[in-house]
Amino acid sequence: MKNFKIGILALAVLFSFVSCFEDLDDNLQPASTLDIQNFIYKAMNIWYLYKPDVPDLANDRFATQGELNTFLNTFSTPEDLFEGLVAQSIDRFSFMVSDYRELEAALAGISVSNGMEFGLVFYPNSQTNVFGYVRYIIPNSDAAAKGLQRGIIFNTINGAQITVDNFGLLNSLTSYDIGLATFDGVTITPTGETVTLNKTELLENPIHLASTLNINGQKIGYLMYNGFTSDFDTQLNNAFGQFKADAVSDLIIDLRYNGGGSVRTAIGMSSMITGQFTGQVFSTEVWNPEIQAIFEAEDPEQLINRFTNTISTGAAINSLNLNRVYILTSRRTASASELVINGLNPYIEVIQVGSTTTGKFQASTTFYDGSAPNFRRQDANPSHFYAIQPLIFTTANAIGTTGFVDGLPPTIELFEDYANLGVLGDVNEPLLDAALGAIFGRAPRNQHSVERKEVGNSKMKFPNYERMYVDFKEHKGL
Repeated sequence: MKNFKIGILALAVLFSFVSCFEDLDDNLQPASTLDIQNFIYKAMNIWYLYKPDVPDLANDRFATQGELNTFLNTFSTPEDLFEGLVAQSIDRFSFMVSDYRELEAALAGISVSNGMEFGLVFYPNSQTNVFGYVRYIIPNSDAAAKGLQRGIIFNTINGAQITVDNFGLLNSLTSYDIGLATFDGVTITPTGETVTLNKTELLENPIHLASTLNINGQKIGYLMYNGFTSDFDTQLNNAFGQFKADAVSDLIIDLRYNGGGSVRTAIGMSSMITGQFTGQVFSTEVWNPEIQAIFEAEDPEQLINRFTNTISTGAAINSLNLNRVYILTSRRTASASELVINGLNPYIEVIQVGSTTTGKFQASTTFYDGSAPNFRRQDANPSHFYAIQPLIFTTANAIGTTGFVDGLPPTIELFEDYANLGVLGDVNEPLLDAALGAIFGRAPRNQHSVERKEVGNSKMKFPNYERMYVDFKEHKGL
């Protein structure tokens, strides 16, 4: 992957006097609000995907640095400024952090967690009371030690009914008690049992399950993959190596709780599923008009992502050369997960089982308060830890499909039944059973057609929640 840098002369037309901002002296004094806000404005003015939709980001909006400073001083915090520069009507996913170390940890799969991955759902016929259901348990966590399992229902926190007003405590508190309950599809019934859970720093391997099922003499691969975390690319490739060694005829990839992650890892997984399309267009990128014009003039290849035969480490990909794949989805399936589905669609048969996905087809990257125009981590101002993660481009597949704001609809629609979640990886688990039914030409044995509204989940406050990102070292143009 060659090193390509946007020409400074070309970029000069993008941010004119803004490019002359002075970086802070390396004196380790706390950065002022104005210093941080100047960085935010600079980076958004150059890279933000929806720059044309934000009048305050126009290149001629401010004639002098003084005018810009006056504008920036109308915002009391960097967070207020960033929110004011985001095109709110069309951008649901750009964000900023006050401590990029937490973001970097999350992108590597590290978080402060008790290991109970859960969803939160309204009670039937209520818009106030909420119950939680356990999706899965992260190994070697406090929740695992306490014996919690998928399918457990809970409805109180520290003795109080969980509601729309207090469910955030499940994400903000480092220790709490949950009250267990049962759910029969209609009624929540407390059991009287409580469990105390404590959070610690935890590393989650996104490969939750990888197994080969032998059904009627046919070998079928099943992979539950919960995040496109590039630090685990080798383990992902090894899982596909085992599928290849087992000579699987079909593959089921479970992305129902996968909120996304690395674009490069998504391309890698898609190349593992296939293998016969190396070098062909997997996806294309569209940036804001100014950056797009520079890429097109300098090297249009920078806008194309192609199927590959190596992972991020340089190791050869274990490819299955399949012409069909089954992907399990839900409303929590987002960004890089959707990129896999959309990118594969022009090439092979993608049978999507579950419910409609989130609808995120834009990618972001992390910008630090460093040297313009690229704002790299290595140049980050040591006087503060603010960073921004704005959307920078949209993705389209090889035939131009993009803009699916309402999500990608399933081939076989089936909603999770919180009264009968089943055991992940078991052939009777409803979504896996439906995929197996499609393989063997039979109807699903558990056809649940009721979609209950979820109000939150265990990862919703993570800084990388439902994100699709590129790293400077991953993208040829940055």
